[in-house]
Amino acid sequence: MAGILVAVFWAILVSFLAVVLVRLAQTLKATTALVADVTEQAVPLLADASATLRSAQTQLDKVDAIASDVQEVTSNASALSTTVASTFGGPLVKVAAFGYGVRQALGRRNAPEQEGRTPRRTVVVGRTLPSARRKRDGRTTRGQKD
Repeated sequence: MAGILVAVFWAILVSFLAVVLVRLAQTLKATTALVADVTEQAVPLLADASATLRSAQTQLDKVDAIASDVQEVTSNASALSTTVASTFGGPLVKVAAFGYGVRQALGRRNAPEQEGRTPRRTVVVGRTLPSARRKRDGRTTRGQKD
């Protein structure tokens, strides 16, 4: 009787292992099909991604070339402005000063001499102080005699 029990136990165990192996085989088939499907879809996606990266690299190369050209133009413009400022800056300041001097000289020459010229105003720390005003009777506006 012990032999029958052992035989039944082994039959149940073999049946259980057979069911597990069948399920495992189905799982492996499904996994294989899934991997094949993913590979089938991933290869075109990777090709598209590679093409996109190549296009982006081309655009970045163009932007880099443009940036280097802009930098060169900026340095040339800076050098040009420095050259123009050093070449024309000094003489233009001298011409402007000469013109101002000529205008002042002609203005004094053409203006009639005024006896009662108003004195110049005094500038103190950014403020202008008015000079004393004179009335016809020789008194200042504050009522003091000169």
